[in-house]
Amino acid sequence: MNGFFAAVLDPAIPFMRNALAGSLLASVLFGILGALVTVRRIAGLAGAISHTVLGGIGLALFAASRGGPAWLSPMAGAFIFAVGAAIIIGFVSLKAKQREDTVINALWAIGMSLGVVFLAKTPGYADPMSYLFGNILLVTDKDLVLLAGLDVLVILLVLRYYRHIEAASFDEEFAATKGVPVIAVSLVLLVVIAVSIVLLQTFVGIVMVIAMLTLPAGTAGYYARNLASMMVQGVFLSIVFSVSGLALSWSGDLPAGAVIVLIAGAVFLAFSGKRILTERFRKRAQKGAGI
Repeated sequence: MNGFFAAVLDPAIPFMRNALAGSLLASVLFGILGALVTVRRIAGLAGAISHTVLGGIGLALFAASRGGPAWLSPMAGAFIFAVGAAIIIGFVSLKAKQREDTVINALWAIGMSLGVVFLAKTPGYADPMSYLFGNILLVTDKDLVLLAGLDVLVILLVLRYYRHIEAASFDEEFAATKGVPVIAVSLVLLVVIAVSIVLLQTFVGIVMVIAMLTLPAGTAGYYARNLASMMVQGVFLSIVFSVSGLALSWSGDLPAGAVIVLIAGAVFLAFSGKRILTERFRKRAQKGAGI
């Protein structure tokens, strides 16, 4: 641990400071958006969006190799595919709920397959693993600015529309009867999640970003009393998982993103196991007391 913080303070290793700053900024998104993903039970939907991103990245790289437009960078391609997938899934979910799972699985498979095909046809070496699993050590100053801006936007939106978000997250039908714009809230949430996924894929990669959008918030959900406390606890847990994962990966020369997710997963499973055992002991105590 001491070696990690010494590296962070070392002027000759600026990428470590960027990695730490990136993990802290990303934790805000993981905690806040993760709480909404968990409460609304849209982890599969968010997973489909995250995997669709690979199609946009592959398309951009392929287009660049063929003299395509300069504006179509890998990030721009990822944005187009992610937001497009979010809008499609959002409208299908609102208009034809019974077909939601089919559309989610289709977009998931098509996006991934398109990405692999485009990368395979791109001249030179284009390794999909770098996009699938990411590398926090490659976070740039530009990434930090974008993450900070998105953090501010998400925090302001949550503070301004918290009551609407909370109502729409727990009971959409009741919220609609109270005048809450449920459709608008759902679509904006999906678009924000899509944009966040594009930026966060640099942190832990496309495959594992969905884990960090569910594990910290899922762990917090065992003790949080409301949505707001779940968000705050999720942010705190994300920071703990990210910093400890960075430190462990640095000392053990391991992939940072994978280590962070493994720590988050281990803590979540530990809390889940504790909850199961607690419930069993409670039921046995009640049965023994004749309740």
